Amino acid sequence: MHIAVVGTGYVGLVTGACFAEFGVQVTCVDKETEKIGNLNSGKLPIYEPGLKEIVERNVAQGRLSFSTDLKKAVEGALVIFIAVGTPDDGTGRADLTYVRNVAAEIGRAMNGYKVIVTKSTVPMGTGRMIAEIVTRSLPEPVRFSVASNPEFLREGSAVEDFMRPNRVVIGAEDEDAIAILKDLYDPLYLLETPVVITDVVTAELIKYTSNAFLATKISFINDVAELCDRVGADVHMVAKGMGLDKRIGPKFLHPGPGYGGSCFPKDTMALATHGRENGARQRIVEAAIEVNRVHKKRMVDRIRKGAGGDLKGKTVAVLGLSFKPNTNDIRESPALEIARIILAEGGKVRAYDPVAMEDSRREVPEIDFCEDAYDAATGADVLVFLTEWNQFRMLEMERIRELMAQPVLLDLRNIYEPNQMRDLGFEYVGVGRRPSRSPKGEPA
Repeated sequence: MHIAVVGTGYVGLVTGACFAEFGVQVTCVDKETEKIGNLNSGKLPIYEPGLKEIVERNVAQGRLSFSTDLKKAVEGALVIFIAVGTPDDGTGRADLTYVRNVAAEIGRAMNGYKVIVTKSTVPMGTGRMIAEIVTRSLPEPVRFSVASNPEFLREGSAVEDFMRPNRVVIGAEDEDAIAILKDLYDPLYLLETPVVITDVVTAELIKYTSNAFLATKISFINDVAELCDRVGADVHMVAKGMGLDKRIGPKFLHPGPGYGGSCFPKDTMALATHGRENGARQRIVEAAIEVNRVHKKRMVDRIRKGAGGDLKGKTVAVLGLSFKPNTNDIRESPALEIARIILAEGGKVRAYDPVAMEDSRREVPEIDFCEDAYDAATGADVLVFLTEWNQFRMLEMERIRELMAQPVLLDLRNIYEPNQMRDLGFEYVGVGRRPSRSPKGEPA
């Protein structure tokens, strides 16, 4: 089988490379000539563990290619995946401009039966819209199917998620499309991966509700962490006690500076907006959005307090700029949002991130980008952990303290143990982790 994947961003590139790893002939298409040139020379536009090796292997073995020629790719493919961006349009809705343009181009290039599949996160009813656009764009009548096959890839674990998914969702309304898409995922048969077969609009909603529920769990535990700080409880133990209940589960019950990234912010907003427009307000999702907004403000308040009440003239060391570890994605990153506020209030930001420095420099050039965590800490009045990269978990914290102007540590990812840091001489502030004792073992 030969497939085409339109869009070589995060979703499109991972999808195309992993299908090629399954043995499928894949052409990844993008209108950006420079991006395709880089991919053909082995330079990937994103950082994702394990992806570069899969791309190189499948290009070398002739199963994966990159092109700007959409027409040729469509003509040679049985299945065309649409994996272009659907950003927030500024009103809370998903901007479907790229989806519409691609659908029209696909329609003009059709030369026989095709299955056109949305991989992008799109609002309910997009499948019907694509069918109408393709039909209007056809040079002559040709039979085709439209399907939805949403992605559930975690940045930083995307290859593993594609190869060993929790489930595959196929939304389609005709047997040919269902059979073809099931055949594409046949390599997962031995893993006994559940396959959910439903209609297109239901598949579209499954994606939105999945992301919204995970975002809600994050907002919930962040609100609980605030209560823990007020009453002296430990949010880690609260989350553990909750998560051991199989009806709840432990995932996404980790407090931090708030959710970000390319999916949760826009998808929660889109679901809330569509709910209001259809007379079915999603009040829990709306609350999760509001909690996330307020929680990030709380984190800035803590940094300001750690700096003595005023950020003007103070140096804040920021460790971590990507919205989560194992990715260079800085879209809607709480770390960058917080850095911008510090700068706006007259503070200086010295920052280090293992892979997101180049992208961050383009977005916030006022940051002083450093060689490593120790360089960032040098002369800092406050040190803030904003992304929980593994390499930050075993830093020489005594050395960090000696390098800092003031030993104030704001651990907004709860990487370190409060009492241990206090014993090292830090003024330690976590998220919902009030120390159980004061320095040197005296009762708190």
